[in-house]
Amino acid sequence: MSETSDFIPLAQRFRGFLPVVVDVETGGFNPRTDALLQVAAVLLRMDPEGQLYRHQTLSFHVQPFEGANLDPKSLEVNGINPWHPLRIAHPEKDALATVFRGVREEMKLNACKRAILVGHNAGFDLSFIHQGAERAGLKRNPFHPFSSLDTVTLSAMAFGQTVLARAVQAAGMEWSNSEAHSAVYDAEKTADLFCHVINRWGPVAMPPVDTLMDKA
Repeated sequence: MSETSDFIPLAQRFRGFLPVVVDVETGGFNPRTDALLQVAAVLLRMDPEGQLYRHQTLSFHVQPFEGANLDPKSLEVNGINPWHPLRIAHPEKDALATVFRGVREEMKLNACKRAILVGHNAGFDLSFIHQGAERAGLKRNPFHPFSSLDTVTLSAMAFGQTVLARAVQAAGMEWSNSEAHSAVYDAEKTADLFCHVINRWGPVAMPPVDTLMDKA
C-alpha cells in the first residue's frame, strides 16, 4: 500500500464508506446452493483532484464448496472448468478471508467505517459474497449487509445503457468479448465504468474526515 499523502481518504467522498468493485463467477444463480468459482475485488482510490482511479485488484479462483451445484449452462457462459488440472483454486473460506483482509486494510487507510459493494447488478454479487462468508463462518465481513452501488443504474443515467459491454463502450472504453465473463476482467471494467461516471459528475463538497467519523 502506498502512503496516504498520495490520495484523499475516500471517507470524504462516500459518507464514510469504502466503495469496492466486486465481480463473481458462479455455478448458477442461487447463492445458497450454487458454487462460487471466481471472485475479484477492485480497490479504488481518489487523487488530490478528487478523481477516482483503480488502485489494486484482489482475485482468486475458488474451489466449489462440498455439495455445491454446478449448472452446465452457467459453466458454458463463464467458460470455467472447476476441475481443470491447471486451475489453481483456493478454498472458499481462504479466498474470501484474504479479500476481506485486504478490504479492511484499505478501509483503515481511507478512514472508512464500512465497505460498500459496487457491481453491475450488484445484488447478485453481494448475495454470493455474504452467503459464502456465512457458509465459511467468517465473522469480519467488511461489506454492508444490504446496501450497494449499482453501475446498471449509473449507466442508465449516464449513457442510456444497462448492459455492461454497451455501457463501457458508450463511455469510450474498449471491450473484449473474448475476455468477458472473467471475474477480474468484468470487475476491472466495472471499476473503470464506475470511476468514469463519478469523475464525470464532478467533485462534491467533502466535510473533514473527523466530522464523518464522529457521526458514524
